[in-house]
Amino acid sequence: MKLMLIGGGGREHAIIRSLKKNPDVELIYALPGNGGMAQEAECVAIAATDLPAIRAFAATHDIDYAVVAPDDPLVAGCVDMLNELGIPCFGPKKNAAIIEGSKAFAKKLMHKYGIPTAEYAIFTDMDEALSYLDTAPIPTVVKADGLALGKGVIIAQTRDEAKQAVVDMMQNAKFGKSGSTVVIEEFLEGPEVSVLAFTDGKCIKPMVSSMDHKRVGDNDTGLNTGGMGAVAPNPYYTPEIAEQCMREIFLPTIEAMNAEGRPFTGCLYFGLMLTDKGPKVIEYNCRFGDPETQVVLPLLESDLLTIMQSTTDGTLADTEVRFNDGCACCVVTASKGYPEAYQKGLPMAFTPEAKAHTFVAGAKIVNGVLLTNGGRVTGTTAVAPTLREAIDEAYRLADGVQFENAYRRSDIGARALKAII
Repeated sequence: MKLMLIGGGGREHAIIRSLKKNPDVELIYALPGNGGMAQEAECVAIAATDLPAIRAFAATHDIDYAVVAPDDPLVAGCVDMLNELGIPCFGPKKNAAIIEGSKAFAKKLMHKYGIPTAEYAIFTDMDEALSYLDTAPIPTVVKADGLALGKGVIIAQTRDEAKQAVVDMMQNAKFGKSGSTVVIEEFLEGPEVSVLAFTDGKCIKPMVSSMDHKRVGDNDTGLNTGGMGAVAPNPYYTPEIAEQCMREIFLPTIEAMNAEGRPFTGCLYFGLMLTDKGPKVIEYNCRFGDPETQVVLPLLESDLLTIMQSTTDGTLADTEVRFNDGCACCVVTASKGYPEAYQKGLPMAFTPEAKAHTFVAGAKIVNGVLLTNGGRVTGTTAVAPTLREAIDEAYRLADGVQFENAYRRSDIGARALKAII
């Protein structure tokens, strides 16, 4: 089979490695891919957001199946476009991808169908938003409505900070058009859990739970990033909570989307907060999370391509989805200065052992040399029987990823360990 994967980060590298375990996979085109995955897929210099170029490539390369991984092309309708060419795809159509593309849509959906989430207010007028913040409980959460590379959420500890976030989004266009509408939410407290789930629009099969580490600094300090590491499973997510989430959140979300005429297929990501009043949804994503994918897929024992195809053809209920009962830890190595200013174009080197366990997120090849080309450069994942062993091994392997000004958090998994001890 010839596969086409849209995207070019560490998540996509993890997906490629899992897909290649299927012996029927002859070739994977990655659009655009990156230099670090060039030995495992044929990288094509077409941006994930360049839908006309993707269409032209797909129309002339006999693609048997496509995986659309990032949020931008999904929200823009990439799956719809490829389906028009007769190419089956993993991922939701445009009218379902809106569950991530608009936080306002997602909040209204949850409110309408009784899915537990934080209290909220939606604003398209900046002055009204600022006035609301005069009396809103503090801390509060300010979110850009649209896509913002995982950085459009501000947890404001003061009114001034909350108001500045609104001005940055609505007046200063910090996130472009994504911030023209803002959602101001109740601040929730409790352990966070990420649950990715396969769904064909009827059946939903959750993957192993995980815990992301979004802040750039140790002890969850500093700016929000795309994610500095992850562990799986999340020890706070007990079997009892999993059953409650299936009953109160997962199935109701699938049913709500169907009721709205927006059937969702592919991977639906649930960002959850385990509050003292029960689990609540803090966000939906319409695709695999990053870096959660880098810990979830290495634990998958069933065939990924078979599962993906079952979400497309509606046979997920009859398809095995089985995970290893061990643990995984992913440690992200970033360029110092991320998520603000950082240097690119630095030569990279790996020990052979580290290379085999590392997913590359931001790299390019110039004159045969692999160079850094992003803020989050790599994610190194280890799988072990216990979480402590997985964390220790991930850090040991990550030491084999080398480039100038490399930076990584030193406490990935520390919060999870506290829940076990």
